[in-house]
Amino acid sequence: MPCVSSHLHQMVTMPCSYSSVVDKILMVEQILSEFRLNKEDLKEIMERMQREMDRGLRLETHEEASVKMLPTYVCSTPEGSEVGDFLALDLGGTNFRVMLVKVGEDEERGWKVETKNQMYSIPEDAMTGTAEMLFDYIAECISDFLDRHHIKHKKLPLGFTFSFPVRHEDIDKGILLNWTKGFKASGAEGNNVVGLLRDAIKRRGDFEMDVVAMVNDTVATMISCYYEDRSCEVGMIVGTGCNACYMEEMRTVELVEGEKGRMCVNTEWGAFGENGELEEFRLEYDRVVDETSINPGQQLYEKLISGKYMGELVRLVLLKLVNEDLLFNGDASDLLKTRGSFETRYVSQVESDSGDRKQIYNILSTLGVLPSELDCDIVRLVCESVSTRSAHMCGAGLAGVINLMRERRSQEGLKITVGVDGSVYKLHPCFQDRFHKIVRELTPHCDITFIQSEEGSGRGAALISAVACKMAACMLTQ
Repeated sequence: MPCVSSHLHQMVTMPCSYSSVVDKILMVEQILSEFRLNKEDLKEIMERMQREMDRGLRLETHEEASVKMLPTYVCSTPEGSEVGDFLALDLGGTNFRVMLVKVGEDEERGWKVETKNQMYSIPEDAMTGTAEMLFDYIAECISDFLDRHHIKHKKLPLGFTFSFPVRHEDIDKGILLNWTKGFKASGAEGNNVVGLLRDAIKRRGDFEMDVVAMVNDTVATMISCYYEDRSCEVGMIVGTGCNACYMEEMRTVELVEGEKGRMCVNTEWGAFGENGELEEFRLEYDRVVDETSINPGQQLYEKLISGKYMGELVRLVLLKLVNEDLLFNGDASDLLKTRGSFETRYVSQVESDSGDRKQIYNILSTLGVLPSELDCDIVRLVCESVSTRSAHMCGAGLAGVINLMRERRSQEGLKITVGVDGSVYKLHPCFQDRFHKIVRELTPHCDITFIQSEEGSGRGAALISAVACKMAACMLTQ
């Protein structure tokens, strides 16, 4: 389904007169115009992002920078010689995945990767209880997976994709800085995450694991896509959260000793804006979403973009239009007045509507509203406004990263591939097109290819484990 915007000439006249319909649409458009960012706005956001990235990389300004630019200790990318079985864990949201990855050799491509995986849902009490409860549950899931695949007797190398802000001290040691995405398990912040996992495995005592690497989901996505395209040096997630990583010149990563080569840096750009960099771009709806979240004042850039907040932003705009008597005859249902009732998947579904409005009508009916055709068209306009701003905001950030990479390398032109994962990027009907367009507009000297990651987080974590095992083996033989 192509991206088709609702246009004024498509709007139907309801029992009211044509002029009053036009007036109503113009008033709606005026309210929604706040969401539109022009090219100058996007350039400004991009430049502010670059300034914060630089501050995050420098020792003297790192602590106060909103974009933390965390070193990952992932320096090499996989070659075709790591073979064997690896276990991968992926914790980044309400679902937790365990994956068995077989890395083998392939004459044509150098290697081949086969995967088997199992998804487990994380109970609310494990997310918000104690760290011990959460990691005991994770160990229980691993045990179940090993039983299912009859491999409990094997001590496999394990790669852990952990998609929260972590300060790495090595590839297999990282301190959790703070929880995001609805997690609140006490006793984890300030502690080594790999240590918490190892302790939970030890408490069970029914299997052994060699935890060799922990990475962020963006890093895992980048490595997984590198397997498809050797130019992939950027990883990005646009789903429940939003974040990016990229290969930075070691000489600029002041938090780690060493000048030569490159290291993957996890930007943690979701926190951009915490020093006021986004204030003039945050609307009344953004402020309500932030104030009612579990982490007010934090992850402000992410709150403008990611799937966790998109549906709620739309709901708040719809209520504003109802209050202005521009929608649903000025009457909102109790369900529409309920926080979280307009799910982000509805935004995708509304914008996927073929033009007969049936899909939009059905969604609004489930929310206790009986809309007119004009109401359906207005709801579509709202969804388009919120999701387009999301794509453009995200595009400005990525353009900042790619332009910075080109400048660091002193190249007139940069040819680069970006590996992307996440439900918003994959499932929204128009996000990709809008996002790609803005990134390319803001990076005139770069030739950018986007590839969508398949099983990125798990497979990437396993490949990084393979790299870590190979590095360890090389060090032992030296």
